[in-house]
Amino acid sequence: MSTPVFERSLQISQIDLHQGFERESNKVSFDLKTYLSQRQAEVEAALDSSITVVYPEKIYEAMRYSLLAGGKRLRPILCLASCELTGGTLEMAMPTACALEMIHTMSLIHDDLPAMDNDDYRRGRLTNHKVYGEDIAILAGDGLLAYAFEFIVEKTKQVPAEHLLQVVAKLGHAVAATGLVGGQVLDLQSEGKDNIDIETLNFIHTHKTGALLEASVVCGALLAGANNEVLHRLSRYARNIGLAFQIIDDVLDVTATSEELGKTAGKDQKAHKATYPSLWGIEESRYQAKKLVEEAKAELAPFGERAIPLMAIADYITARTH
Repeated sequence: MSTPVFERSLQISQIDLHQGFERESNKVSFDLKTYLSQRQAEVEAALDSSITVVYPEKIYEAMRYSLLAGGKRLRPILCLASCELTGGTLEMAMPTACALEMIHTMSLIHDDLPAMDNDDYRRGRLTNHKVYGEDIAILAGDGLLAYAFEFIVEKTKQVPAEHLLQVVAKLGHAVAATGLVGGQVLDLQSEGKDNIDIETLNFIHTHKTGALLEASVVCGALLAGANNEVLHRLSRYARNIGLAFQIIDDVLDVTATSEELGKTAGKDQKAHKATYPSLWGIEESRYQAKKLVEEAKAELAPFGERAIPLMAIADYITARTH
């Protein structure tokens, strides 16, 4: 079955595009809080039905414990928004959106283990290994990672097989040593070192955090059959908001409380980790995050009114308090 493809013509000048978007955004009233709340509820319902508890019950309970622990659901929402932007539907994107949250949850379960970041709380409650033990927590993460790819292939409808293959390849690249795993390794190796420079810090976070955020945006567009020019724009948008997201995360680790964060505050400083505030200071870090968000939003200018959700999400990243 053929799928909608974002129209190919992007010939308008950049100046006209920016001015056109400003005119359109002034006409359109967009409530980000309502949008995020609605999409979050849809994602939560899909996640709840994605895993049922069967024998052996303990592993499925552990997987559900962390998968359904709440959170912003930013990655699946980005996937849904990107798919809609490029002519697709929520239905065709929801399995991939759920898979992204499964993979993200795996990374949180493993990141909290004593051998990694050693945290007792995540999303306001005890981490997986504190409830189920380290052995089951490791296996719960493994189970979620493997199931994510199966879920995409089995549950996605009305999407050509070649597009699904592109999505699976993009996700695999984002999680492997080329992405999340590689960033985590360098992060662990950098702990306690005083000579970490901005290039190393950027590498860590464009891989550990940014790679999956970028995949979230790009995969939504891949499902809809977007062309390369559109994919490159969305990729640049996502890389910028991914880095901005991590900068603000570092700032909040210093300025927010554990109750606000839903996890232990001040962890980075205690672990002697290099962070953006430690290199730039808090105000410069906020400025750099804002600058990245503005660059991200500029990539969306050709899409006009359809880009408003992704524009608003970019602004939300620097305005958030947890």
